[in-house]
Amino acid sequence: MIKVAIVGYGNLGRGVERSLKQNPDMELVGVFTRRAPETVETDGATAYHMQDLVAKKNEIDVCILCGGSATDLPVQTPEITQHFNTVDSFDTHAKIPEHFAAVDQVAKENHTVSVISTGWDPGLFSLNRLYAQAILPQGETYTFWGKGVSQGHSDALRRIEGIADATQYTIPNTEIIERLKAGEKLTLTTRDKHLRECFVVLEEGADEEKITEEIVTMPNYFSDYDTTVHFISQEELNRDHKAAPHGGTVLHTGTTHENTKQVIEYRLDLESNPEFTASVLVAYARAAVRLANEKQFGAFTVLDIAPKYLSPIDVETLRKELL
Repeated sequence: MIKVAIVGYGNLGRGVERSLKQNPDMELVGVFTRRAPETVETDGATAYHMQDLVAKKNEIDVCILCGGSATDLPVQTPEITQHFNTVDSFDTHAKIPEHFAAVDQVAKENHTVSVISTGWDPGLFSLNRLYAQAILPQGETYTFWGKGVSQGHSDALRRIEGIADATQYTIPNTEIIERLKAGEKLTLTTRDKHLRECFVVLEEGADEEKITEEIVTMPNYFSDYDTTVHFISQEELNRDHKAAPHGGTVLHTGTTHENTKQVIEYRLDLESNPEFTASVLVAYARAAVRLANEKQFGAFTVLDIAPKYLSPIDVETLRKELL
């Protein structure tokens, strides 16, 4: 049995707890939180305070880190990787190389494994971009997200001073997608492909104009997009914007001999973004433990890990049933 700890218990942490119940080779040791453990309502797991994590080192094979990318994971992943194998879903694309380097150094020094930036983008979409570009080198790759709720972008909104709660939707330009699939060659900017729509609940006395400016100019999140901000009540947000659907498409259009047109498309349609992301994290937690058992210490991404490490099924059976 692979013994797992969940670090952080929001939507993603709850999704990990539910996913672990579908994986009979994995056992949940507990949920570790910065909140008072007695106030945390789980789906059956025991809750502990974060300060108790290291004391349980001998009981845990891997920690699945469920904090946000804006402020939690850049600190937590290197710190916890000093003591444990870890998996995170760090999704600030522009900062992944920096995050990888910091975690890789810690993991190698402490003989641990850390799989960073897992989920579906970065994650499964990253793999499909690599496959498509390797197979059809004469071509272009396009990634579209949504329409759906972005957990990372919503978290970034909630970290802004003066915002009590928020949900952000990523909306793809469907007209552009159809034109690309029809074979048009388009030069697209980030702004051409998506819109971002934010629904924000303000704290009492907060300045709407100031917060709107802070949102639309936020680097790595909103500054490169046409972004609309709506200020609404907490009741309206709870009623209309607390579900977590998402999805997206990786589209690669290329040519082979004599400009024969070829299209590769990989698509996700998710009723629950955090539950699906959690399921990816759980599969890569299995991979992290296997790599550690082989003494392949350091940081890894989905681009580094062979698919066989994700499955609970032995490789002989995989070759027989899936090839």
